[in-house]
Amino acid sequence: MVKNMGLNWRLWSLHKHNHLLVKAAVSILLMGLAFRLLFVHSTVPETPFVEKPVIPNPPVSEDVPEIRDPIPEEVVAEKCDLFTGDWIPNPSGPVYTNESCQLIETHQNCMKNGRPDSAYLYWRWSPRDCELPQFDAYRFLELMRNKAWALIGDSITRNHVQSLLCILSKVEQPDHVYHDKGYKSRRWVFPSYNFTISVLWSPFLVQAAIFEDMNGVSTSEAELHLDQLDKKWVDQYQNLNYMIISTGKWFLKDTIYYENGTVVGCHSCSNKNLTKLGFKFAYQKALSFVFNFIVTSKHKGMILFRTATPDHFESGEWFSGGVCPKTAPVKEGEIEFKDLHGILRNIELEEFAKAEKKAQENGVNLKLLDVSKISLLRPDGHPGPYRFFHPFANDKNATVQNDCLHWCLPGPIDSWNDVIMEMVVNG
Repeated sequence: MVKNMGLNWRLWSLHKHNHLLVKAAVSILLMGLAFRLLFVHSTVPETPFVEKPVIPNPPVSEDVPEIRDPIPEEVVAEKCDLFTGDWIPNPSGPVYTNESCQLIETHQNCMKNGRPDSAYLYWRWSPRDCELPQFDAYRFLELMRNKAWALIGDSITRNHVQSLLCILSKVEQPDHVYHDKGYKSRRWVFPSYNFTISVLWSPFLVQAAIFEDMNGVSTSEAELHLDQLDKKWVDQYQNLNYMIISTGKWFLKDTIYYENGTVVGCHSCSNKNLTKLGFKFAYQKALSFVFNFIVTSKHKGMILFRTATPDHFESGEWFSGGVCPKTAPVKEGEIEFKDLHGILRNIELEEFAKAEKKAQENGVNLKLLDVSKISLLRPDGHPGPYRFFHPFANDKNATVQNDCLHWCLPGPIDSWNDVIMEMVVNG
C-alpha cells in the first residue's frame, strides 16, 4: 500500500513538473513575441518618412469626388474616354511655379499679380474610364527629337503654349528663336533635342483683317475671307510633325464676310446695309473649308483639332463688369455651356465628325482634342481681376476688368498636356 502510494506520488510530481515546464516554455514564447513586436514598432523604418507639402487653402472635402474602384485592365483596353471625368485633389501641386518658369505672360501670371488664394493649383484631371499619367517631360522630349510642333489659333493657344513650355523647361530651357512684330507668332527650340515648338497666331484659321488693340477693343469690323486659308499656318503645314489647331470665340465678333473677293454678308453689323448671315453661317463654312484642306492634304503627321473653351463670366461679360469669383472646381451637372458656346460646340462636333471619316479614308491622322467639358468644370482657374498687377493695392474696392476666359499659369490648362501626351503616345 505504501509502495503504491509512493509510486503515485512520484508520477504526480513528474506530471506537475512537466506541466510547469510547458507553462514556462509558453510564457517565454509569449514574452519573446511581445518583445519582437515592441522592437519592430520602435525601430526606424528602412524608407525615411517624407513630410507632405503644406497646401495653402486645400480643397474642401465636399468638392472631392467619390473615390472610385480601380479600373479593370480589360475595361481600359476597350474604352478610354479621356474627356469624361472629374477634377480630383492633387496634393503634389503643379510641376512648375511662376518663379521657376520665366515664360508666363503678365496677364496669366496670377500669383505674381497677387491672387490671394491658391487651392486652384492642387487639382488634376482624372478620366473615369482609365488612368491618366502625369505629363512626362523627359519622355516627351526624347520622343520629339528632330520634330516640329505648332499650336495654331488665338490667345487661348498662346496661353496653352506657355503651359507646355513651362513644363518642358523643367528639363531644358528653350531658346527663343523667332517672333513676329507683335509677339503673337513665336518659335522656340530645345537645342539638346532639336525640337521646335511654334505658336502661330491665326484666330479665324481663314484669312482675316483685324482692327483691334491688345485689350480686344475694335475700331472696325473684322473682314473675313471664308474661302481663303490663313497663309501663316498653311505655308508651314507640310513641315510640321504635330499640330494643335483651334478657333472659336472670334467668330462672335462684329465681322464682314467675303467670298471670291466680294462681300456676301456680315455678323453684328446693324449700321451697314448688308445681309445679316450670322456667326453660325461663318463658323460652319470656315471649319468645313479648314477640314477639307486637312483631310485631302496627305499629311503624314498628327493633327489635333482642339475644341473651343468656355468662359465663366458672371453678372456680365468682359466689357460689362463680368466677374469669376469661384475658388474651386464644380462637378458635372452643376454648370452648363452658355448658349453661344453650345452653338459653337455643336458646329465643331458636326464638322469634325464629317472630316474624321474622310481623314480615315485618306490616311490622315486627325484627332479630336475635346477640352471643352474639362474646362467647363474649372470656373476657378481664370485670372479674374489678377490679369493686372496687384489690382487692389491702392483701393480694395477698385473696379477692375476681369479675365474669365484665359487661364492662370500654373493652372487647369496644364492638365491639357497630360491628355495630349496620352493621345500622342498611346493613340
